[in-house]
Amino acid sequence: MPFIFEQEANEPEEPKPKRLRPTQWSEYNLAQTREKAHFLVLLYDLCRTVDEPEQTMGRPRIPLRDIIFSAALKTYTGFSTRRLTSDLKEAQRDGYIEKAPHFNSIYTYLEMKSLTDPLTQLITLSSLPLASVETTFAVDSSGLSSSQYGRWVSYRFGKLKVDNKQQWIKVHLICGTRTHVVTGVRVTHGNAGDSPQFIPLVEDTARNFAIDEVSAGKAYSAERNMQFVLEQGGMPYIAFRSNATDSNRRSGSVWKTMYHFFMYNQQRFMDHYHRRSNVESTFSMIKAKFGGSLRSKTERAQFNEALLKILCHNICVVIHSMYELGIDPTFCEEQTFCENSTPSQKVS
Repeated sequence: MPFIFEQEANEPEEPKPKRLRPTQWSEYNLAQTREKAHFLVLLYDLCRTVDEPEQTMGRPRIPLRDIIFSAALKTYTGFSTRRLTSDLKEAQRDGYIEKAPHFNSIYTYLEMKSLTDPLTQLITLSSLPLASVETTFAVDSSGLSSSQYGRWVSYRFGKLKVDNKQQWIKVHLICGTRTHVVTGVRVTHGNAGDSPQFIPLVEDTARNFAIDEVSAGKAYSAERNMQFVLEQGGMPYIAFRSNATDSNRRSGSVWKTMYHFFMYNQQRFMDHYHRRSNVESTFSMIKAKFGGSLRSKTERAQFNEALLKILCHNICVVIHSMYELGIDPTFCEEQTFCENSTPSQKVS
């Protein structure tokens, strides 16, 4: 895809963008005080979109929708599954779930690999009400600590040295820079690379959002990443490493063009690039509200628990956008796709 950027070195510098809007305290207060009631309704509507797996043998399983609802409510409240029991019974009475699951059942289902894909799909679905708002995005990764410790070996001094080291998993995500809604997510081991996750994250976002620009740090500085953003109709603002040059690059390559744009228009480039700080704010919001550590002990359960944190974050972002931006969240295009919509009418 040919890409030509006009020389703008002699043009006056654009003023730094100001804050989009001051804090709307009345709307913010309403969103905060009514958040939990809206959270239950939106979570219920999202869970209604989950397809129940067919069961041909064995004891009847708990509906997958009820498990996701219960696990997400546990993540939102921060309670243990035992302390959550009364909340689940109340949710059963209100019609959000068919039957309150046993507290051990929630942990059992979290360890299932088949739960990962539905959670990832719900995260994508929960971001769709903001498709008309978000056009600029940022990519980054961050770690979540676990309660497990592994063994690592150091040969620095020429002999075996064994110490304890806490295990981490890494969450890679792309978010909108205006509302901090997460539009794509991948969960990997703690030592996984960042750059290979860039294209899948942008691709997930491009399916549902119009992309004007994507900003990312030096870890994502690769020509294929820049090229992919351009192919989606957006502008890549990806930082260059300190030793980056345009030598050994073919004439007209994306890398060479973006490098020249960066060198001759650094102020404009950095004004857009610094929108990347919004993804750091997103991680800060998630960890502050839902915790920066994981309670699950197995790897698959930790992956699913991390996805539940992202899902709860997205629902909270949508709730606040309802009051501050006038968003009317709709997760089901067809009424028949969402069964039993009675609880949705309980929030005024």
